Amino acid sequence: MYVVVGKRAFDLALALLLAVPALFLCILCVVAIRLERTGPAIFRQIRVGRHKRPFVLYKLRTMSLDTGDRASHEVAASQITRSGRFLRRTKLDELPQLLNVLLGEMSFVGPRPCLPSQHELIAERAERGVFRVRPGITGPAQLQGIDMSTPRRLAEVDAAYAKNPTLLGDLESILHTAVGRGSGDAVKGERG
Repeated sequence: MYVVVGKRAFDLALALLLAVPALFLCILCVVAIRLERTGPAIFRQIRVGRHKRPFVLYKLRTMSLDTGDRASHEVAASQITRSGRFLRRTKLDELPQLLNVLLGEMSFVGPRPCLPSQHELIAERAERGVFRVRPGITGPAQLQGIDMSTPRRLAEVDAAYAKNPTLLGDLESILHTAVGRGSGDAVKGERG
C-alpha cells in the first residue's frame, strides 16, 4: 500500500517542507560554483526514469565543463572541481533533484537513475522489474557503495528494494544519506 499511495504523498510532503531551505542552500552553492568556474552552475542530464521514460535530471555542477555526458564512474577524479568535492561529499549537489521529486519524476529513495547509454544496466533492471518504481535521490545500492560499474549487482539490489519499499526503510535511507553514508556514485581514483 505504501508504494501505491503513501510513497508519493511522503515524497511531496517532504519536498515541500525542504523546498525553501534547499533553495537558500542552492543559491549559496551556485555562488561558490560560479566563483570557481564559468558556465552553468546547474547540470542537466537525460536519465532513464520510471517505466524507462527519459527525463531531465538536475544537479549542481561538480565537474569541469568538458567532462561530457558520461557516467561518474567513467570520469577521472581530476575532472571534479574543488567546490565539487565538497558538494559531492555533503550530497548538496543533489538538492536540485527536489524539483524532479515535485514533478513526479523521482522519489527521495529508489534506484539511482542511469543514463540512456547504460544499456547493460537498463537490460538488467528491466529483467528484474526495477523500472516499476521511480528512481531516487538516494537508494540502498548507493548506501551500500555499489555503483553503476557493476550493472548486475546494482540491478539485484535495486530489484530487492523495488519489490518492497517501506516508509521505515525510506526514512532510514534518507537518514543514512543525510549523515554522509553511501558512495555509490564513484569516480575513477576517488569514491563518493
